[in-house]
Amino acid sequence: MPSRHRTLPLPDPHPRRQLLRLLGAAAAGAPLAALAGFNFFTSEYTIGRDELQAQIAKRFPVRQRYAELFSVSLRDPQLTLDPATNRASITANMTIGSPLLQPSSVEGIVSVSSALKYDVAALALRLHEPRAERIELQGLDGRDAERLQKIGGLVAQELLRDYPLRTFKPEELTVGRKTYQIGDITVQRDDIKVALL
Repeated sequence: MPSRHRTLPLPDPHPRRQLLRLLGAAAAGAPLAALAGFNFFTSEYTIGRDELQAQIAKRFPVRQRYAELFSVSLRDPQLTLDPATNRASITANMTIGSPLLQPSSVEGIVSVSSALKYDVAALALRLHEPRAERIELQGLDGRDAERLQKIGGLVAQELLRDYPLRTFKPEELTVGRKTYQIGDITVQRDDIKVALL
């Protein structure tokens, strides 16, 4: 007499094998470290604020002269990300020095905010059209403070113009045989996401 028990088919493992092959091929195409910020399912690359902060700190202090009479230097940068405006801000300690000053240098703080752009040739995420939002100088007021604030703001903007926040390695944008391009840039509170096209 035939058995009345039916044998249920096992779940098809093929989709899982396909996913594993995809991930394996991706890992084979680039070092695992390079894929750390890569999301295969959303085609996005995420760069954490801590990573960006560490990269910025390596490039400071920075210094530039103004009109051959003033020297402006920035140090100890701190990065802030603002999702409401899709902008990044760098706040740094600032020193303005000049033989015209008594004493010969003034300390302060400057905050510069900026939009972001992608430089295809350099594979770099750069600050775009930065602007000085806040400048505070110690021990000065009146017209002297206004003049030095203007100088400090102009030089800080120039120092940070096209500044590279993050430079990609070619292997970070290559998975298997596909090389991705950077699309939309989205600033979040703790990271920056870039769309991969």
